[in-house]
Amino acid sequence: MYQISNKLIKIAVKKIGAELYEISSVKNKTAFMWDADPTIWGSFAPNLFPIIGALKNNEYIFEGKTYNMPKHGFIRHNPDIKLIEKTESSLKFQLKYNQESLKLYPFKFCYNIQFSLKENILHIHHEVKNLDNKPMFFSIGGHPAFKCPVYENEKYSDYNLRFEFTETAETYLLNLENGLLTNQKELVLDKSNTLDLNYSLFNKDALVFKDLKSRKITLNSKNKGDIITLNYADFPHLGIWAKPNADYVCIEPWIGYADLETTNQQLPSKEGIIKLEASSNFKAKYSIEIHKAHVV
Repeated sequence: MYQISNKLIKIAVKKIGAELYEISSVKNKTAFMWDADPTIWGSFAPNLFPIIGALKNNEYIFEGKTYNMPKHGFIRHNPDIKLIEKTESSLKFQLKYNQESLKLYPFKFCYNIQFSLKENILHIHHEVKNLDNKPMFFSIGGHPAFKCPVYENEKYSDYNLRFEFTETAETYLLNLENGLLTNQKELVLDKSNTLDLNYSLFNKDALVFKDLKSRKITLNSKNKGDIITLNYADFPHLGIWAKPNADYVCIEPWIGYADLETTNQQLPSKEGIIKLEASSNFKAKYSIEIHKAHVV
């Protein structure tokens, strides 16, 4: 476990998977992250790489060979990731390819994730370096889970998500048996910028948005006002999810998403995939702003 703090917020990150598991206010001790109750969903904020969501049959094909890959990739739960730099305001972790990773993913890579604090904002920086002599293909994203409700004497339905812009947006429905994206869609936002939370919202699994205009989303309490804002300017796709009847909400910035049911399983042609040329670097970041950090 590694911790850093400033005058306003404190964070803590697990070594395994470099998983953020605490954001709290220094002044009022309010905790904003889900507590990862293992009887409901035992994670806090997994880091997603080199895929997001499920693959068809948990497999993909590259250069004629079939590889197995678990849902969301192999960063989460990974014990090999290492802390390589710590300052008063930042933590930086790294995972390099090894013989085990090459069995799952035939690319020589270096994955870095850095958590840095500035006032009441946590910045999360992803960097991927292609150390290979060929292009590599990947998706990348975050999966932070926030408490909801945050405060006592509130309920889940007191909360909503407010988007940066008015949206008319559909979710792409997932096959509940295998986690793949179907060709079915449902309207979620109809000329609106507000999505009210309720326990039945995720009965059909995650809301998957491919084409929102918004790149900011705010968790708002009808009683307490704005709680957190997630700014995901570098991420074109967004997932919103929770287990049914659970007191949290995941706001997930993605580049990429689960396989389509119609996929040919070829990694280079996977929808939403990033192609990174040999000896090149890729960077993307998102931030979490804590609005109530100043309140004593």
